[in-house]
Amino acid sequence: MHIATSPAFKRNAKAALGDAGLQKALARSGPSFIARRAAAVAALPEFDRLRDTARDIKNHTLANLDFYLEAYEAKVLESGGKVHWCADADAARDAVLRICQAANARTVTKGKSMIGEEIAINDHLERHGITPVETDLGEYIIQLRHELPSHIIAPAFHLNMEDWETAFRAAHTDLPADRTFTERRDVLVEARQKLRSKFLAADVGITGANFLIAETGSSVIVTNEGNGDLTQTLPRVHIVLASIEKCVPTLEDATSLLRVLARSATGQDCSVYTTFSTGARRPDDLDGPAEYHVVLIDNGRSAMLGTEFQDMLRCIRCAACMNHCPVYSAVGGHAYGWVYPGPMGAVLTPSLIGVDKAGHLPNASTFCGKCESVCPVRIPLPKLMRHWREREFERHLTPAATRTNLAVWGFFARRPSLYRLATRAAAVGLGLLGRRKGRFAAMPLARGWTAERDLPAPEGDTFFARYAKAQRAGWV
Repeated sequence: MHIATSPAFKRNAKAALGDAGLQKALARSGPSFIARRAAAVAALPEFDRLRDTARDIKNHTLANLDFYLEAYEAKVLESGGKVHWCADADAARDAVLRICQAANARTVTKGKSMIGEEIAINDHLERHGITPVETDLGEYIIQLRHELPSHIIAPAFHLNMEDWETAFRAAHTDLPADRTFTERRDVLVEARQKLRSKFLAADVGITGANFLIAETGSSVIVTNEGNGDLTQTLPRVHIVLASIEKCVPTLEDATSLLRVLARSATGQDCSVYTTFSTGARRPDDLDGPAEYHVVLIDNGRSAMLGTEFQDMLRCIRCAACMNHCPVYSAVGGHAYGWVYPGPMGAVLTPSLIGVDKAGHLPNASTFCGKCESVCPVRIPLPKLMRHWREREFERHLTPAATRTNLAVWGFFARRPSLYRLATRAAAVGLGLLGRRKGRFAAMPLARGWTAERDLPAPEGDTFFARYAKAQRAGWV
């Protein structure tokens, strides 16, 4: 699996803030997601009711997940496919490798798949002499640059045009050196030229799945480039990588979720391509794979069921939470140090790799609530981050200074009279000390603040004292 750098989040974030290219990309791309979502939602009056429906569908499925997964497998088998049940990433990688080796595969095309990133399937295939080729445009350049995606729907969110040009010139040395990259279409045309032969040569195609439909045994992908369709129909073998929570009961449920997915993700009414795949090619089909495999992955999800983190399994990977997050918009996705960035990553990553490795992530939040307010399945992300903070505190993973300061604050907070006396004395004392300049440029117990900005000196009394005075005067 990818080595997580989540324990170094603070260092990662500091580097990201100082990265001029990244900051340029974040400033250019971030606001457009917000504006497009707002326009799409405004054009659909029933959007909030659809969010309630989407939440209820996912809650019902999770409450009966064993039933629907077994029903899904039965339908896949009925349509000529096969389901491979995988408890963890190792089992999933081995299952994919066995399928590829049985097909004598040398080249594998691959659609965008976050679960594929999670289990690091590309690295595993390469180690065994099989060449994986990412076919999503963003994933393609990420593969060329040997990076993780920085966003779950826009993998190359952190790159600028000059980054694309540099990577393409380094990788495509057989093309004319005097070719120009003046607009996005130049990149698209070159990538299409390079990938077309890969689609035709591939022995196996691997896709993710936005949804798995228990009623029909279908897998569903949504794309805007059409690469997913070529990946799953041209090769002889189609492998679907999916985590267990992607299952939904019926076609109607899937279409209800699709109505909130694209609007939340890219501000579209629906994605350009929404493709349903059901089993292998039948005798009267004109095209399609001869073999259809679903590699169904747990990798820590079942341990979340029945816990305070179960709501996270409702996630449909739209990225609305990170598009609206002030922390993500400042540091980008790579600072989070693993596959899933932003608020959803701040909850999911500790669940999958442990709070001991990812404890910084749920603390990297302003708790402004924007993530929850835009989530299409109403996941209470701030509450779940608070749960992780509590777990971190209970396991003594927080710094000793933090625990000591909280203990001191808790001592005073449980004694209101003493708390008010202490804060009043502190306000008066700091007011006198800062009277000349009106601010503090440095303060021993507030270095995290004063390292970047001045701390205003208190003026007058505390809020409690002023409020009591106002009550006595009849003003409130």
